[in-house]
Amino acid sequence: MELDWTTFILELINFLVLMWILNRFLYQPVMNVIAQRKAAIQKTLSDAEVTRSDAQALQTQYENRLAEWGQEREKARAQLREEINVERTRLLEDLHAELNQEREKAAAVEQRRMRDFVQQTEATAIGQGGAFASRLLSRLGGPELEQRIIDVVIQDLPHLPDNQVQVIRSAPAGTGFPMKVTSAYPLDKAQREVISKACRTLAGRDVTCEYLEDRDLIAGLRISVGSWVLRANVQDELKFFAEPLRHA
Repeated sequence: MELDWTTFILELINFLVLMWILNRFLYQPVMNVIAQRKAAIQKTLSDAEVTRSDAQALQTQYENRLAEWGQEREKARAQLREEINVERTRLLEDLHAELNQEREKAAAVEQRRMRDFVQQTEATAIGQGGAFASRLLSRLGGPELEQRIIDVVIQDLPHLPDNQVQVIRSAPAGTGFPMKVTSAYPLDKAQREVISKACRTLAGRDVTCEYLEDRDLIAGLRISVGSWVLRANVQDELKFFAEPLRHA
């Protein structure tokens, strides 16, 4: 078979023209499209990498924030527990103080109640004792008991304290200030003489004795001059016995 160079050259020219056409109108656009797709893919990958980096940064930030929140939460819990403990301690102290105050109040009330009860009991006992003694001495009182009291008074007058003797002797002299002698029963002449003599000795001068009677004395004497009073009778003794009742 003989080679036809003309045909070969024409075929070669056709092939080159075809290659140019393919390169110009097919390969180059395809390559451009591929380059664009590759660039788009690269950009997408770059964007995805940036997004992944941002997401990783956000994840790291979120994890850090979670850790900080955890620490803040634990700190807040610890602070809350401390505040609760402080408040509970304060409430317990207030409660203990209130309980102590209530106990003290209750103790004071109980003490006052017991004191009132004791005072009332003492007052009742003193009243009953005074009433009993008054009834008893009223029945036992008489001239004989009064004479015994007079004898005791005559014996005790010289032994009065100096301050009382000074009060008696400083009383104004004269008939305008007599020495009053009150008895429960009438005094006979001998008794009056003995009492007048004792009064003159006590006053250190001549004094006038005024004799009175008061059956409420039950038995005994009440001698007074100026502001000084000698109470030597059953009634005044009973009043003295009941004095704690009046103070209570």
